[in-house]
Amino acid sequence: MSTDYETEYNNRARVPEHPGIIAGWQADAAAYRAGAVSELGIAYGPGERQHYDLFKPEAVKGDAIVLFIHGGYWQALDRSYFSHMARGVNQLGVPMAVAGYDLCPQVELGHIVWELQQAAAALWRQFNRPIVASGHSAGGHLAACLLATDWKNVDPDLPDQLVPAAYGISGLYNLKPLTETSINKALGLDMESAERESPLFWPAPSGLLMDAVVGGAESDEYLKQSRRITDVWGLEGVRTQYGEIDGANHFTVLADLPDPESAMSKRLAELAGA
Repeated sequence: MSTDYETEYNNRARVPEHPGIIAGWQADAAAYRAGAVSELGIAYGPGERQHYDLFKPEAVKGDAIVLFIHGGYWQALDRSYFSHMARGVNQLGVPMAVAGYDLCPQVELGHIVWELQQAAAALWRQFNRPIVASGHSAGGHLAACLLATDWKNVDPDLPDQLVPAAYGISGLYNLKPLTETSINKALGLDMESAERESPLFWPAPSGLLMDAVVGGAESDEYLKQSRRITDVWGLEGVRTQYGEIDGANHFTVLADLPDPESAMSKRLAELAGA
């Protein structure tokens, strides 16, 4: 029996209440921005979307900055919906940068990967701290790409382990199935480019850390995406962890991240050395 990839990957159709959840993110994000210690709209590139917002703890613990990368299938949303994702780790003493990036089809997916590499490099140059890459959905894909990046190819002056750890939340690591879905209309991937932009097929970042967590109520394909990256990279020397968030769908899976008491925030703070 062939898999119905359209049904498996169309999260908005799978979760009809998603508009209310996304509106909630927007409201919570605006509320957090209003009161948090932050630097907003720091440019890492020339484009209007090539900016990040940095949210700071009262006292810094640990040695890294968490970079949060939003989802939206590389074609929707922006950083302003996700400011509150910093609340949990901020209260645990860790700074978080929430990055924006250009969207498909205005740019190709490979260009978005390059943009996030520029964002991580800009953070390192500014603060001289390693980056823990974290992201949701398409952002999980980009976080894994950052972990597996050869930083000397980005800039010979950058350290090898600029990103020592990644935390993917309901990420996509093999993009080939998307070529058979309506999601691909904006992405324009063929099998060759889908493989090229899939971190699953990149040289594994041996010795580094990769957590892949996913909502327990998500589609079989989403569960498989996270299991597969942890299995394949784990066999190749990456220190991987797989986890399921009980009862969470593709949108509610983020509900715990703003809570400093949650396992998610504590793990991110731990990866950042706090």
